[in-house]
Amino acid sequence: MLAMQLAVVTVLVLGGAILAYLDAAAGVERKAAEEAVAVAVTLADSADVRKAVQSPNPSSRLQPFAERVRADTGVGFITIMDRDRTRYTHPNPDRIGEPFIGNIEPALRGRTFTETYTGTLGPSVRAVAPVMVDGEVVALVAVGITLEAISTELAQRMPPVLGVAAGVLLVGVAGSVAVSNRLRAQTRGVAPDELSRMFDYYEAILHSVREGLVLVDRDGRVGLYNDAAAELLELPENARGAPVSELGLTDALSRTLLAEEPVKDELHVTETRVLLVNTVPVRSRGRAMGNVVTLRDHTELQSLTGELDTVRAFAESLRAQAHESANRLHAVVSLVELGRTEQAVALATAELRTAQELTDRVLGAVSEPVLAALLLGKSSEASERGVELVITDDTVLDDTSSTIDSRDLLTVLGNLIDNAVDAAIETAAERAPTVRITVRVEEAVLVMRVADSGPGVAPEVGERIFRRGWSTKSGGGEVGRGLGLALVGQTVRRLGGTVTVTDSDDGGAAFTVRIPLPAE
Repeated sequence: MLAMQLAVVTVLVLGGAILAYLDAAAGVERKAAEEAVAVAVTLADSADVRKAVQSPNPSSRLQPFAERVRADTGVGFITIMDRDRTRYTHPNPDRIGEPFIGNIEPALRGRTFTETYTGTLGPSVRAVAPVMVDGEVVALVAVGITLEAISTELAQRMPPVLGVAAGVLLVGVAGSVAVSNRLRAQTRGVAPDELSRMFDYYEAILHSVREGLVLVDRDGRVGLYNDAAAELLELPENARGAPVSELGLTDALSRTLLAEEPVKDELHVTETRVLLVNTVPVRSRGRAMGNVVTLRDHTELQSLTGELDTVRAFAESLRAQAHESANRLHAVVSLVELGRTEQAVALATAELRTAQELTDRVLGAVSEPVLAALLLGKSSEASERGVELVITDDTVLDDTSSTIDSRDLLTVLGNLIDNAVDAAIETAAERAPTVRITVRVEEAVLVMRVADSGPGVAPEVGERIFRRGWSTKSGGGEVGRGLGLALVGQTVRRLGGTVTVTDSDDGGAAFTVRIPLPAE
């Protein structure tokens, strides 16, 4: 690149010097022509010249006069001649009387003209003017400046031009070297062809990575992103250069992309996905250059995690029930050993009757196996935590009523129940902790309502309750909590449904989800 820059600078300077030389040459020649015309016209208009050319011996009077004028003006020659070209004057007296060499026809017609011609004194720029008496051309005046004199004047003008050209060339070379050194420092010594290959490699790698990758510059604009990032963030076309604040992302996600400190494994919920986000600030020479953001799709993993949590809750419920059953079994055995068989039978049948009533109540109302299992598990878990979980009498849902994916049902109803149980426990000191659940189908719409006896939700909260990071619990940070309701809102929106929050009859909040059932 340095060699190319030097070549370009040299060519430009040489071209400028040549143009300057040509312009100077043209200017000197033009000046010589103007000077010759001025002297020729002045002599032709002189009264002494008009009188002398009409005298019997014009040369005797005109030759001294012409030589004085030539010495004063510095022109090459002054020739005054008759109409037939006979010279009256000449710098070389031996040439007087000989015919003038050159064109005189325009002057004979009364017009002053200039030309470049080679005469007895060599090539010259000459002007020929007519001497007029009573409107008639009686003689001619030719004034010339030799090209040798013109070249001498041009040579005197060239040193400044060459000096300027040399200075410009020196500055250009110094600038090229400085630019080359700075470019080498910026590219860490990597040559342009190597940079081109590296860019091609990095571009291919960038778009082949399955994780989303976004580069955000220090002005908060998208510098670069790959195909995975465009899909995960649902970026508009040609998002490069767009401010992060105008990408339609959630406020929390936008702040994470612009974070000044490293961010590790933050969960963010968008309209359709659950994303795991990592952000690493980039600094060069102590200056912040922007952020490198990686995105991983945790939607399916979060769904599976929800199912795992449900299964874990089932297992915990079974463990608690097994523990409780063991305690009661020991009591029954002890009663038998003490000979109190009637009390032992009563205690055993009472426990079985209570468990069977709960199972019959749930299975009688909800025959959809996944929801039934969820409600049984949540009932046992709530009971263990001291919360009464009530399946309302108007709950009816058979296994053919819902054509919605069971994982979505688990996500919505499971998170709402967990949230309601936690809320009910918060106000257990004030009123009996209660959670009421209603699941039914109304005109091809699945309705799920979960009401609690907790502190409720303030009206001004509005839709913010379903955003990532909102929670009634204290601590944990914005990104460390509020995932359950955010997943509920995301799932309901994806299924084309709605979720509303009102006051419940028990003094807490009531979440009502309405999801249209797909046509069979």
